[in-house]
Amino acid sequence: MNRRVAWTMLACACLAGCAVGPDFRRPDAPHEDRYTAVTSENGNTAEGRQRLVPGVAIAGDWWSLFRSDALDALARRALARNRTLAEANATLAQMQELAYAQAGALYPQVGLTAGMGGQKYGAQFLGTQPKPPPFKYFAIGPTVSYALDYTGGVARSVEQRFALTEYQRQQAGAAYLAVTGSAVMLALRIASLSAQIDTAEAILASDRENLKLVQVAFDAGSVSRLDVVSAQSQLANDATRLPPLQQAQAVATHALAVAIGDSPADANLPRLDLARIALPDAIPIGIPSELAHRRPDILAAEAQLHAATAALGVANANLYPHITLTASTGQQATDFAHLFDRASNVWSLAAQLVAPIFDGGTLRTEQRAAADAVRASAARYEQTVLAAFAQAADALEALDHDAEALEAQSRARDAAQSNLDLTRASYREGNVGVLQVLDAQRQYQQAQLGYVVASAQRYADTAQLLLALGGNAPFTDGSRTATAGVEGR
Repeated sequence: MNRRVAWTMLACACLAGCAVGPDFRRPDAPHEDRYTAVTSENGNTAEGRQRLVPGVAIAGDWWSLFRSDALDALARRALARNRTLAEANATLAQMQELAYAQAGALYPQVGLTAGMGGQKYGAQFLGTQPKPPPFKYFAIGPTVSYALDYTGGVARSVEQRFALTEYQRQQAGAAYLAVTGSAVMLALRIASLSAQIDTAEAILASDRENLKLVQVAFDAGSVSRLDVVSAQSQLANDATRLPPLQQAQAVATHALAVAIGDSPADANLPRLDLARIALPDAIPIGIPSELAHRRPDILAAEAQLHAATAALGVANANLYPHITLTASTGQQATDFAHLFDRASNVWSLAAQLVAPIFDGGTLRTEQRAAADAVRASAARYEQTVLAAFAQAADALEALDHDAEALEAQSRARDAAQSNLDLTRASYREGNVGVLQVLDAQRQYQQAQLGYVVASAQRYADTAQLLLALGGNAPFTDGSRTATAGVEGR
């Protein structure tokens, strides 16, 4: 494979001096030193805040920052068995082979012809000349043809094909991020829903305890029937929390099974406990100006721009005459026994020129259309870069706000817990009614669930940030080998 790349690069280099333009130039990296003007990217050391580490690249197994064996096992199962990723890799292999096949047009085409047959001329074919008797003939020999690529049109078409291969390479990198990101995000969601279900079940246990307490008081004649009904209503209302959470967990579990290549009925998933998944306290964010050289979607847009530029070169080359050189040599005889005699040697050498004279404006129109495609690809590339920075900025902002939200939820939960304890104590002493206890419990329930959701959101947003920063997907670093020979002209 590397030998074929080397020959392709050499052939393209030989034609470099006479290829019509334009030559592709890789877009400059954005001159950005920050992802956002608000979030501190120099390392926030405030208590409870995650620390951002600039200048440090993200590892290929980006999910390892969560230090969870369960997450690692799921991500690796997804990489090994996910069908979408297998499709992307197979398509990449297909595009590579097609590119090498296209590169064959840069070289002379050598073939072998052989034939035999019989011939009889009609009485009027030779006119008054003597008519030869029927005869047989035998022929064999090599043929060579070569399209003289003095305008570089063939080389540009090869360059375009390799650029499209590069695009598919980056699509495979994007599939890597999508598959691992899906597995990790679904696993975190399942763990979050499990924590919410545990909290909801704890709330129901508390409701049952409250109902028992109210029932004892009612039996003692210290509360009314209305208090019992209120406690029963609270229990019934809180019981409605569980089914939606359980349904959401089932849906996420089925989706995770598909992500790791299993059917929902056969999936063997590990127990996912949010408490056993470490929240990364130090997050590598790399260098903002290098984001365009890290994210697969940006590199894919760059490859599309490269392909469009090469296509414009092909359209320019089509405006010039095409020259094809052909040569053949071999043996021809009417008797097989003398086919390889010296006297049976034959050869031919020819050159063919095809020049466009009038085509109704087709070639010029195609050239202008190719130039428009280059401008469209350039705009698409720039928009992709902007969207990538916006996504990274959103994820960074989310981390800051997640920390604030969790801190606020923690204070709200502690305050609600203290209020509930005091209210229950006052109720036992007869200072407050059961409705006040139920109201205090409702506030605590909301605060507890809010805390669980806010805690889980930090995990999800951390994973989103790592994905937004490119996740160091494979095929991105050093992946331009295939096109380096044709773009460096």
